[in-house]
Amino acid sequence: MTDFPSLPADEKLFGDKRIVYVREVKTADLPEEIRAQTTLDHLYAIHAPNGQVLALVPERAQAFVVARQNEFSPVSVH
Repeated sequence: MTDFPSLPADEKLFGDKRIVYVREVKTADLPEEIRAQTTLDHLYAIHAPNGQVLALVPERAQAFVVARQNEFSPVSVH
């Protein structure tokens, strides 16, 4: 079984809504310390409503699973 990250439940980030946003990000656009940890061309970011990145995962479906396991409602962003 894969260990999925836990997302923060900070009410300041989310207010009374439990929505997070999932979008694809190019690995080349990420900080060097993150790029050094992967060989993938892109990752999927889970963002709080204010734009803060909460987690990076290798697959889109995994991003939705992580969000739901943390009681968030994921929305895809293009």
